Amino acid sequence: MKRNIKHVTVLGSGTMGSQIACHFANIGVKVLLLDISPKELNEEEKKKGLTLEDKEVRNRIVNGSLQRVSKMKPSPLYKKEYINRITTGNFDDDLEKIGESDWVIEAVVEKKDIKASLYEKVESHRKETTIVSTNTSGIPIHDLIEGRNESFKKHFLGTHFFNPPRYLELLEIIPSPGTDRDLVDFISEYGDKYLGKTTVVCHDTPAFIGNRIGTYCTMLTLELMQKMELSVEEVDVLTGKFVGRPKSATFRTADLVGLDILADVAGGIYNNCPQDEEREIFKLPDFIQTMLKNGWLGEKKGQGFYKKEKDKEGNTTILALNLEDMSYHEKDKPRFAIIDEVKKKDSTEDKLEAFESGSTSTVGTFKKMYLNVFGSDNDKAIAFFREFYYRLFAYCSHRIPEITGDLYKVDEAIKAGYNWEYGPFEIWDILGFDDTYKHMEKAGCLPSDWVHSMKMKGFNSFYKVEDGYRKYYDQEAGAYKIVPGSDEVISLDNYRDKHTVFSNDESNVLDIGDDILLVEFTSKSNSIGLGVMEGVNKAIDLAEDESTDYKGVVIGNEGENFSVGANLGMIAINAFKGKIDVVEKAVESFQEMSMRIRYSSIPVISAVHGRVLGGGAEIAMHSDAVQAAAESYIGLVEVGAGLIPGGGGTKEFAKRAADSFEESDPNTEHVQHRLMTIAQAKTGTSAHQAFDLGYLDTSRDGISMNKRRVVTDAKMRLLQLLDKGYAPPDKTKVKVLGRSALSFFYTAIVGMKYGHYITEYEEEIARKLAYVMTGGDVTGEMEVSEKYLLNLEKEAFMELVQNKKTLKRIESLLKKGKPLRN
Repeated sequence: MKRNIKHVTVLGSGTMGSQIACHFANIGVKVLLLDISPKELNEEEKKKGLTLEDKEVRNRIVNGSLQRVSKMKPSPLYKKEYINRITTGNFDDDLEKIGESDWVIEAVVEKKDIKASLYEKVESHRKETTIVSTNTSGIPIHDLIEGRNESFKKHFLGTHFFNPPRYLELLEIIPSPGTDRDLVDFISEYGDKYLGKTTVVCHDTPAFIGNRIGTYCTMLTLELMQKMELSVEEVDVLTGKFVGRPKSATFRTADLVGLDILADVAGGIYNNCPQDEEREIFKLPDFIQTMLKNGWLGEKKGQGFYKKEKDKEGNTTILALNLEDMSYHEKDKPRFAIIDEVKKKDSTEDKLEAFESGSTSTVGTFKKMYLNVFGSDNDKAIAFFREFYYRLFAYCSHRIPEITGDLYKVDEAIKAGYNWEYGPFEIWDILGFDDTYKHMEKAGCLPSDWVHSMKMKGFNSFYKVEDGYRKYYDQEAGAYKIVPGSDEVISLDNYRDKHTVFSNDESNVLDIGDDILLVEFTSKSNSIGLGVMEGVNKAIDLAEDESTDYKGVVIGNEGENFSVGANLGMIAINAFKGKIDVVEKAVESFQEMSMRIRYSSIPVISAVHGRVLGGGAEIAMHSDAVQAAAESYIGLVEVGAGLIPGGGGTKEFAKRAADSFEESDPNTEHVQHRLMTIAQAKTGTSAHQAFDLGYLDTSRDGISMNKRRVVTDAKMRLLQLLDKGYAPPDKTKVKVLGRSALSFFYTAIVGMKYGHYITEYEEEIARKLAYVMTGGDVTGEMEVSEKYLLNLEKEAFMELVQNKKTLKRIESLLKKGKPLRN
């Protein structure tokens, strides 16, 4: 049957329930959020003379929960006004309203009897076609449908969102024995396309996939920590960004999640998985028991593995827990030789290979280089990595087919739920299937029989790319199968080997089919340097060349971020050395590239995600259209570096302001809005907010909920432009407001300085920005060319880049990653 989700009811307004409600509101769905009504009045209600029958009282719990969640940072909402899409109520008065809902999601306390009682009421009010799901992470799904009728069972399943639901991509789908298979397929597709999730169908086993493997990783880390006498800080160095995991690593993550949550999940696995060969690892160590007893549960209690203290001057110091005496000390910055060595490596694959070998060349060379300096630290780090990964690989292999029959689902769950760059089986492939297998056997970490069988058949990787598709080893079939959904979505990994038409150190140009080219940035942090500009120009050259069949260009990538902006390092080095001509040439080249993107004879679409800053935003804004992942954070942030946008961004905002003028009233408000956006380095906290800030345009730009689909969606947009008969935009003049508007802005800027909103140097930057956006030294309203504005922009940029205060700002960003306000 055809389904549409227009109305959703969420039962339970706790942290998860309210955030799930917010995420459905994000995508435009009407939401009813319900919770229990209070049993007694609070003091404030008594003073007001209210009774338990007053609506304000009866909805106090749900309204309070929603209000608290709406103030969370980062926000669960794309835009704060989306909260108006949520209506609140209580179980006693409003449960019958679920008859209007297409989907009812239960997120109440993790107690079977409470859920069962609620389901009985839901059953009497739901429509025949209403989906009912539970967000439980610990209660077996099949236990929750006891006593329900066949229609309820057919439409019931587990939908386990990870916290926070907006930001963590994993949605585990757990059918019961009676769940309609078509419903499972529908929820999987809906979660992918509309909620932006990586949807993984799991077996109904304790902790499902994500938490079963993720909790094992945490508990294994705790065991190795004690065994190898590692500190809290050392473990977080070894389990953080350096191995492709979140910077919160192990213990900062535990503090964020809550130690009580970790204890509950670990205890549930221990109690409910008697056949697990590593069951004993899920027992809580003594120091965790002590922390629980002390109430040191993490951030929500002010302390856990870390805590913050402020000195008399108000400066914050981070303290770390010493597990030997359970006292806190100022956080250390541990050093490991292997970590220092792999810092030189760019990719996670290279880092993991270094850990496997013990060095970038040989273990012997590594020890000769570092043993005398670092003592046993070097060996301790390598020993940790080897035992951790060998045991993890073995454990994951033994969970198949227990928790899932498909190994790719383990990797997808860990990547989407725990933000790992690669999943366990992918890491095994990176380290080399055969060699790692031998090392695991030698270490006594024996994988499951199906892995041995796979090896005996001559297969030497869990994944491979074949005929343009990513395939995984299916242990039941004993053969490779296409990863489901990968044939619908473009993955650049599938194109690089055979479809690269141009490459340099900072970019690739790939043929992604249908005569469309894609420019992929490969520079550090996808920063924009000469190599990126060369790649963009080369792709446009090829598409404009009548001797080729290419018709258009997509600019996009699959990095953590689309681009953090122009290569500040290159600018700083040349500016410090006095090579101003080199910087000026780079600015001119960037401007030329931006204008070429705008006026080329073929369509160019930018597919953006993550941080889209500075030059990244300038590339996007000059494209024919932008396809933005919902989680895109777009901003012209050059002021933080003591500069103004110099790759066409200042010109473009002046042009967009002019395009907003009403013919009879070209007032300063439109210019002021965009000037302040640049001057305050405002960055959208979502693609939705980027429209309000002027970075995206409702007349041409679109949003993809799932970032994995953004390149595919951008290509489809490009093909649609071609089908309609693409023609490049006409070059037009830009109306500027001249001296009167400039005087107005100068006065406002001075007022901001005297009000201590901006520094003296920020006043200087803002004045230059205003000068460019009002058209420079022109007497009044007039039309100028884009080239004229670009020259003003370049001149202001070059004046600023030679100022010592700008160079100090750039230096602070490069060394500390923090803006300096001087």
